[in-house]
Amino acid sequence: MSKETVLVVDDEPEIRDVIHMYLRNEGYNALEAADGEQALRLLRSDPSVRLVILDIMMPKMDGFLTCMKMREISQVPIIMLSARETDMDKITGLTTGADDYVSKPFNPLELMARVKAQLRRQNYSAQEQAADDIIAIGDLIVDKAKHAVTANGRPVALTPLEFAILALLASRRGQVFGAEKIYEAVWREPFGYTDNTVMVHIRNIREKIEPNPKEPQYIKTVWGVGYKIE
Repeated sequence: MSKETVLVVDDEPEIRDVIHMYLRNEGYNALEAADGEQALRLLRSDPSVRLVILDIMMPKMDGFLTCMKMREISQVPIIMLSARETDMDKITGLTTGADDYVSKPFNPLELMARVKAQLRRQNYSAQEQAADDIIAIGDLIVDKAKHAVTANGRPVALTPLEFAILALLASRRGQVFGAEKIYEAVWREPFGYTDNTVMVHIRNIREKIEPNPKEPQYIKTVWGVGYKIE
């Protein structure tokens, strides 16, 4: 079985070295980039990359812009790193397409746990999901086998986490899922803390699939309870 490859993007060589060492000890291959431009070149040229660890504060092109440009060419999971720990930074990172956010200084073992969780979700087979591979809800079609979504006849590019959330809600039509239940079902780890990660991902999905995100016709909010698809 070939090793999975992780792309580490950070302008600080010491941080890249530490992450590279821990990835190697966990059995992963690692590619390194010192800035966003180099990272984009590697992502385009190397199809073996399965996950990106991306710093925010970098020269030439910051992590937010790099993440947006990565999402134009790839849907691999992206974990953002930042020395800034404000909620707005987290929201911006998730809005630009990141799947997870880790604050600096970080515990390398925690980062490795996040890497494993993202890759485990990516490898989660279609057979382990709900029985029906294709779910049609009005003009919204979710094809779980192909990991594809169309809305009003147009293809929709979702991140792996966005797709998992949409597939969960679509598979259980009418059932209300609170943020904690969504997190534990999709992230596959205990909720353990309170933030707006799920809310931001729901907002991103609505922006992509809803004709009018301010008046959603697919993902409904049940105030004080959670979210559902009728």
